[in-house]
Amino acid sequence: MAADLNNEIKPGQSLVLFDGVCHFCNNSVNFIIDRDPKKKFVFAPLQSELAKTVLNKFGEDTIKIDTIILIQNNKIYKRSRAALEIAKQLNGLWSLCYVFIIVPGFIRDMVYNLIAKNRYKWFGQLEACRIPTPEMRERFL
Repeated sequence: MAADLNNEIKPGQSLVLFDGVCHFCNNSVNFIIDRDPKKKFVFAPLQSELAKTVLNKFGEDTIKIDTIILIQNNKIYKRSRAALEIAKQLNGLWSLCYVFIIVPGFIRDMVYNLIAKNRYKWFGQLEACRIPTPEMRERFL
């Protein structure tokens, strides 16, 4: 897999990095895909070499895997901010969730961190990263 992010995603697309062995995270990716018919988002597990390369580019820790990360317009968003930025672009009423941007980030992230800390206990863990179906393969890097 190429290390250059510009060769991996098309113009107008954003990269979502997710925990590939987390049931909740995988279900979140499915949720996004189902509400993103224009294919604005492409995905890669945080455990992938691409994710490590991208995170290094932004000076981020590649060891600690406890958050969803959105790379959009050469900016990095994490935790609740990433979720809100993604929701803003989804079909349906999900874009209304962006109103929560008015809540201070440290408060939003307290809730996010509580879920992230307990995600394996509450939702389970997979043995390996997901393998996309042939129809979804183009959405995964």
